[in-house]
Amino acid sequence: MGKSSLPFERLRKKMVERLEAEGIIRNSRIKEAMLTVPRHLFVPDISEDIAYEDMPIHIGGGQTISAPHMVALMSEALDIKAEHRVLEVGSGSGYHACIIGCVANKGEVYSVERLASLAEIARKNIEIVGLCRNVKIIIGDGSEGYTEAAPYDRICVTAGAPTVPQVLKEQMKTGGKLLIPVGSRDVQELLRITKTGKDRYIKENLGGCVFVPLIGENAWH
Repeated sequence: MGKSSLPFERLRKKMVERLEAEGIIRNSRIKEAMLTVPRHLFVPDISEDIAYEDMPIHIGGGQTISAPHMVALMSEALDIKAEHRVLEVGSGSGYHACIIGCVANKGEVYSVERLASLAEIARKNIEIVGLCRNVKIIIGDGSEGYTEAAPYDRICVTAGAPTVPQVLKEQMKTGGKLLIPVGSRDVQELLRITKTGKDRYIKENLGGCVFVPLIGENAWH
């Protein structure tokens, strides 16, 4: 961890304490993951001083690393268990995948990234951090999911789609949960889809959010 230092550890602790005080972090395993994963190693060097501010940060290619509160909120909403197999759509720089990997530390995490340059950055970041060897970064169209490892206990989409791709719903296990921002290119509602049986789903609206667009065959073109 070349950039890691005591000031960053203090800032990370304050970030987690703030999110816990706001009631966003409630699960002890998510708290531990966010205390452990060094977010400053997943942002460009020029932005490392603001790595623990509660804000999204540009990482290149028109993409961002989500604000810490959104990473925590999505992780809480998915109720990830240690043994779960999780699909993430949109690797970015790998931070959220690493958080998920630490929570699902006895399971498997597959993260699909459309941009090869970002996928390579995510792989390197995760390798440098060395905390989540159960995370696999894949280059591909995340709107099509990743059939090779399906079905999944949890699916987390970190980009906004115009609708919920049917293929992602089909790649869930019964009892599985899918979290996805749905709306326009500029603003979305965060939806949680729970699969209760074959072609049977419960949809919940968790509130407004803003994500970069999900580009792909089953999303924005």
